[in-house]
Amino acid sequence: MIRTTPGGYLADIAPEKVDLHRFRALRDQAETLPPEKSLEAWQAALDCWRGVPFSGVGSDDLYYTLVQPLLEERWAAATSWATNAISVKRFAEVVSYLTPLVRSEPLRERSHHLLISALWHSGERATALSVYEDFRLRLADELGVRPGADLVDLHARILQDEEDNTTPSGRGRAERDAPAGDTLVPGEFVVRNDLPRDIPDLSGRDDVLDYLRDFTGEGGAGAMVCAVTGSGGSGKTTVAVRAGYTLVDRFPDGQLFIDLHGYTANKEPLGAFEALGSLLRAVGVKPERVPDSLDERSALWRAMLMSRRLLLILDNARSYAQVSPLLPSSSGCLVLITSRNDLAGLNGARYLPLSMLSETAAIEFLTLVLGEERVRKSLDHAVQVVRTCGGMPLALRVIAGRMLSRPRWTFEHVARRLSDQNRMLRELQVDGRSVEAAIGLSYWSLGPDQRRAFLFLGLAVGRTLDLQGAAALLGSELEDADDLLQELVSVCLIEEPRGDVYRFHDLLAEFARQRAEQELSASEASDARLRQAEYFMTTAQQAADLLGPRAHGGSDGGGGSRYRWTMTERSEAEAWFEVHQDNIADVVDFYASQGNGEDAWRMADAVWRFYALRGQMGLLLSSHEKALAISRRQGNQRGSAVTLIGLGIAHYMTSRFDTALELLKEAHVVLARIGDRRGVVRALANLGLVYERLGRIHESAECLNGVLEQAVLLKDQRLEALQRGNLGVLYLELGDHSKALEMGEQVFSMGEKDELKGARAHSMRIIGEARTGLGDVEGALQALRSALELTRELGLRGKEVYVHNSFGTAYRVAGRWDEAIRAHKDALELAETRESHNGSAEILADLGITYAAASRHEEAAETLTQALVNASERGERYTEARAALGLGRLPAPVVDAERARSLLTDALHAFEEMGLPEVDQAREALKDL
Repeated sequence: MIRTTPGGYLADIAPEKVDLHRFRALRDQAETLPPEKSLEAWQAALDCWRGVPFSGVGSDDLYYTLVQPLLEERWAAATSWATNAISVKRFAEVVSYLTPLVRSEPLRERSHHLLISALWHSGERATALSVYEDFRLRLADELGVRPGADLVDLHARILQDEEDNTTPSGRGRAERDAPAGDTLVPGEFVVRNDLPRDIPDLSGRDDVLDYLRDFTGEGGAGAMVCAVTGSGGSGKTTVAVRAGYTLVDRFPDGQLFIDLHGYTANKEPLGAFEALGSLLRAVGVKPERVPDSLDERSALWRAMLMSRRLLLILDNARSYAQVSPLLPSSSGCLVLITSRNDLAGLNGARYLPLSMLSETAAIEFLTLVLGEERVRKSLDHAVQVVRTCGGMPLALRVIAGRMLSRPRWTFEHVARRLSDQNRMLRELQVDGRSVEAAIGLSYWSLGPDQRRAFLFLGLAVGRTLDLQGAAALLGSELEDADDLLQELVSVCLIEEPRGDVYRFHDLLAEFARQRAEQELSASEASDARLRQAEYFMTTAQQAADLLGPRAHGGSDGGGGSRYRWTMTERSEAEAWFEVHQDNIADVVDFYASQGNGEDAWRMADAVWRFYALRGQMGLLLSSHEKALAISRRQGNQRGSAVTLIGLGIAHYMTSRFDTALELLKEAHVVLARIGDRRGVVRALANLGLVYERLGRIHESAECLNGVLEQAVLLKDQRLEALQRGNLGVLYLELGDHSKALEMGEQVFSMGEKDELKGARAHSMRIIGEARTGLGDVEGALQALRSALELTRELGLRGKEVYVHNSFGTAYRVAGRWDEAIRAHKDALELAETRESHNGSAEILADLGITYAAASRHEEAAETLTQALVNASERGERYTEARAALGLGRLPAPVVDAERARSLLTDALHAFEEMGLPEVDQAREALKDL
């Protein structure tokens, strides 16, 4: 409400008058007095106000009919007081009084005019310009209009710093016909194109240029700003310049380029003050008219670009503070900033990180520079060079430059020169361009802690780091390591392809490694790698325990790395192995190179199951071969035997069954000799699988029964359930469907413990196949549906393959040909998605038999022939015999009588040797011929 304030002219107001009457009486009195005296009356009138009249009543009608008109009277009095105060040069009082008022009513133009005028006259020119700019943007954003002519005139005078001999009466110069923005510019605006030369051989950046074209078409309330970020040598400037030329028609008021020297050798970064001076002079401001303070230059720069359409490239920026004052506010402008830093703080900006070139784009670039014939002549070596350079544009440009000046150089020669790591970076320099120098500029810009972290990360075993592994390398707490990693990410010296997972570009890693060897002691480097390896060992053992039963290894309840993960779910273990599958092979190699055979074989054994599940046979073989070599060299019998089992599994899964048999037999002998019962069981179990694939079913059953006996003695239910399931498979092949069903049901009688889920899924499929063999098709389909649900729940894609195939067999027995064929094909497609095609011959044989049953004889012949070839190549004797039997039974002329007799004879001999029931089918078919 309105209250009175004692003193001043209140003596002339009758005490019984209400506050509103006092205010109006003082106002009327002030309007009749000269400026000096009226100011005191205006002040007394305004002092009557304390808050909003009738606040808290909550009536809209009352507000609009009574309160709002009263508030307008107050604003009129405030502006009159301020006008008089400025006329008598009491500028500071006006600033103090109006600042909070304009914040409460941010769209009142007259009060802004008075505040800006008072700021200017009190020597706060930069602040006055800033208040104007804020008000102009608010009007544009909220109302879509520009400031009025009076305020525009005032702004122009402030920019030109003219003497203001008029009192701010609110009556400025007459409004001009030209747009308000044109009155702000002190001097004629100069249109120019300062872009550097465009490079014609840019490759692999079409997606980036398309993004920028789309971005410039979006528009908005302010200038468009895009930060193009990437490591040194990633081609940021080249992309920005090409974009400038591509978009030149959209920015008719000019294209400006300025190098801020954020990362330039032997040059200090260009400050915003100096940069603004260059930019202002570039657009036509005379040197003597360029202001002397950063704020004034920035304000003048924004004013010069008002209503303009200009493209500005700020190249090689170092920090947000360096570029912020250079950003225009006009919605017609585009600013492209290139930087090795992520420039956090650029509100409203887009970020466009540049990745390295793909192999295809890199080869395209080399072809553009060197010619198609030179690249095509040695394409394999050209790809090798591209991979060594990691797709870094600068490195590729250096290589191309050297080869242009040396016509006799081939890509094979270049690849050989780059293969020596100690000279790799020296090779990547020509004509003042150097990859090592480009990386070095980023490196030397770091603080001491960041540089030291960069060096330690360069020592990493493997190419990928997670947060815990990085902390282990640095020997720091997780929080400190996280801070350092994020700082390195922000300056593009390390990448973060996913949350808390980091990696180096190959050339950055090589630079870090070489610098670390120069700047860190041998003991520091060795200790760091050992800490990281211990982290891998501790976590890998824990993850391996979650993937399945283990005869050896196991996570250590105490000791180990303090950077260990806490895992409780199989999915967590698989995710961790997924990230580090390549690194772990490198850790095995590291332990072997350190002469630590014990940890080498334990690490290899921890990861074998994951490699097998994902079909990573190359990694499984390489890691185990290194572990076996060091174990044998050191006479470590257990390590050698365990690694032999892993190698045997790898050869089994790649269908090299004879090699797998030799390795597993050797492992079995060694483990029996040293009395390792768990190891013996594991060797026997895998021998059983290999014998089964070779069609030596009875020998397989003998091995698996031995494992089952040991599992019962050891009271290992998981192992027992697994072997009962495996024996069930053998009984199916022997044609004893009742015994197979019994084995499957025994697994389910063991309970529903979590550790038995995998065995239950396997056994449910066996139950389904057994019921199919016994003629209970509906029971079979019900069991197989349960098996499919369980395998998918557990993520057992390898097991799911065989469930689909079993569906096919059940549908075939039921005469549901289309469903049977679809199920076999689903199994085949799923098998093909895995690197290991183990089992595909078996599925093809079943599909071919189903085609034959459906009288689709041509398709049956084609499919069974493929199955026969695949099984023969892989040494799968049982499947080979089944395929031969199926082909031999096809009618002529699909298979002629002579070929059929040969196929059936081979099948008969195979089944006789294996002692399998299909021998009767083969004899009967031969009789029919």
